[in-house]
Amino acid sequence: MIIHAWRLVREARADDAFSGEGARLYGGRWNPPGQRATYLSATRSLAALEVLVHQAEPVPAARFLFFEVRFPEQFVTAITPDELEPDWRNYPPRNSTVALGGNWLKARSSPVLRVPSILIPEESNYLINPDHPRAEDMEIGDARAFTFDPRFLEPDPRVR
Repeated sequence: MIIHAWRLVREARADDAFSGEGARLYGGRWNPPGQRATYLSATRSLAALEVLVHQAEPVPAARFLFFEVRFPEQFVTAITPDELEPDWRNYPPRNSTVALGGNWLKARSSPVLRVPSILIPEESNYLINPDHPRAEDMEIGDARAFTFDPRFLEPDPRVR
């Protein structure tokens, strides 16, 4: 089976959208600073939500691009919520999730790690290990333009 996942990035970052550099510089829920990882989501809508919660401004005004990524199911190691510490969804990220992802990245046991979304635990996000030898075997589709609906910028005055 082929899995389809989505990466949403600022247009200005299109050239390095799959380098894992942002995660290397700043770390994330599933990786410590210093380790490259590329975050994807199982759906476009989840990818958009993930971008929204990680922005300084309420709705990003920048131009964005979606990339569809396809890879075989056998590339994936899966983590379920049942395997995680009770506080795995806390913010800021806990050492347990960062260490779990960091150990996976270091081991290079698979090119993709499926993890539950913090926002919607019943849905999945994926991490690509750019340093895994099979990472380059994934299919990355052409970039498609995306803009956030302007209603995210201003609340509907009819709703109280």
